[in-house]
Amino acid sequence: MPKRICVIDGQGGGIGSAIIKKLKFVFGESVEILALGTNAIATTQMLKAKANRGATGENAIVQTVRRADIIVGAMSIVLAHAMMGEVTPAIAGAIAASPAPKFLLPLCQENTTIVGGPKDPLPHLVEELVDLHLKSIILTSEPT
Repeated sequence: MPKRICVIDGQGGGIGSAIIKKLKFVFGESVEILALGTNAIATTQMLKAKANRGATGENAIVQTVRRADIIVGAMSIVLAHAMMGEVTPAIAGAIAASPAPKFLLPLCQENTTIVGGPKDPLPHLVEELVDLHLKSIILTSEPT
């Protein structure tokens, strides 16, 4: 069974779409990518980027991250009330509590600063995410 990667995004879905495009380019159909949007626009954009499946809203995110193998998104997905309020406390708590490894890009529109964090643009962060972190997990793991 392929690794289940939950890509979570909100607002316009641009970050999630960029991540999904890179994952599909590198791993093709050897991974299952679930697009979890805090709103329908974000989910639609991630599905256009070729996610395998998508779902929208608090309950979908809370239920799905429990069964994720990997969770990916911007840092704000674990901050309650982030993304102009789209990340509810239940969403942030469920993501934080999920046993899945979480890979969070240091991108945040909130009044939060990652001290010492890189200021790289999104394409560079996505390259690092996939090439330095996810390849080693996905390509070397035993089938489940």
